[in-house]
Amino acid sequence: MKKLWNRYSFSIILIGLSCILAFMFSVDFNSAANDHYQKITVSEGDSLWKISQEYANEHSLSNKEFVNWVKLHNKLEDEKIYPGEEIVIPVNYKSSSSTELASAAGE
Repeated sequence: MKKLWNRYSFSIILIGLSCILAFMFSVDFNSAANDHYQKITVSEGDSLWKISQEYANEHSLSNKEFVNWVKLHNKLEDEKIYPGEEIVIPVNYKSSSSTELASAAGE
């Protein structure tokens, strides 16, 4: 056993560290990505427009941008959603098209 360790110790340590780092990065990246999205279940009477207005304080998208984002990321053909369906919506999401000038920030 000691011969095996002396011969392959570098490889064993390198493989072990690689596995540990891969696990740490996968946990860290998943938690960061999940901070921007939320999975919700559609209720009776819900529409994408209504959901956009309901979560308006959690994203900086216009209602039209929100609906387009949800359609794109949930692979929806049109704006129809059905009760019980689970969809992903953006939360804590900043629109790339909205910019604010530094001098106007305090106004």
